[in-house]
Amino acid sequence: MQKLIKKIREYLKLSQADFAEKLGVTFATINRWENGHANPTKLAQTTLYEYCKSQNVPVYDMILAQIKEATEEIALEEGRMLLYHGSKSGIVGNIAPKSREMCDFGKGFYMGTEPGQPLTLICDFEKSKFYIVSIDTRELDTIEIKADLDWAMLVAFHRGRMEEIKGTAFYDTYSQLDAGKDLVIGSIANDRMFYVLDNFFMGSITDIALVHSLSVLKLGKQYVATTEKACAAVRIEKEIPISMVERRFLQDESEANRQRGVHLANDICKNYRREGKFFDELLDEAK
Repeated sequence: MQKLIKKIREYLKLSQADFAEKLGVTFATINRWENGHANPTKLAQTTLYEYCKSQNVPVYDMILAQIKEATEEIALEEGRMLLYHGSKSGIVGNIAPKSREMCDFGKGFYMGTEPGQPLTLICDFEKSKFYIVSIDTRELDTIEIKADLDWAMLVAFHRGRMEEIKGTAFYDTYSQLDAGKDLVIGSIANDRMFYVLDNFFMGSITDIALVHSLSVLKLGKQYVATTEKACAAVRIEKEIPISMVERRFLQDESEANRQRGVHLANDICKNYRREGKFFDELLDEAK
């Protein structure tokens, strides 16, 4: 956290003494924070958050920049690629496919190509930790799902939205699409897309509107290790604790993304309200 505090102070063009005065602490306290000899209390972090908000300090961008710097320090052997993972309470023991079952691609160990999504996913949890990981995919049975209607229906299957048509050919198509695969790769239903996707499942927007949403939003990819073999190919490269003040800014970013998703869904619903089919219509046809 000391690097972030220094970045904030330098962005504001303040000396340590001036920064201390703004936050109501001593020069020595700021010095200890920046040297890593002490961490700000929760009260001090709240004060820091409020001051940064009042000065429009781009703390979220600073968090991403720090992760990028940490990523660039990692040297990998041939065949491995870097990804990001967020944990609500930290990884204990071996990496395993043990997320809750009703996730986008079922039970697994989830990793993403962009740090923002896992960061905002864990921002509400006090003991959350962020990880830079790597994976060697060369020996894994892999499937990649394009960001289209098939992607949405596969997510619907894994989230338990298709149980009413269980036993139909339509249901079987998606229940078997990624069955037995070690690694599933597909777009992330991030804070913006999550709202749009839920609106599709609830019948507020059509499949055509959803596909247009997918083309508008530049979604990062998630890599889901669904077997022990795939999890064994994952290696933790760096563990990064998330401070309270960082989580506050991540929460702000998550809410802003959600609001952007709301506006996007509303606009798309207006533009394509007469085109395509609704989710329940697709299920009725499958019956």
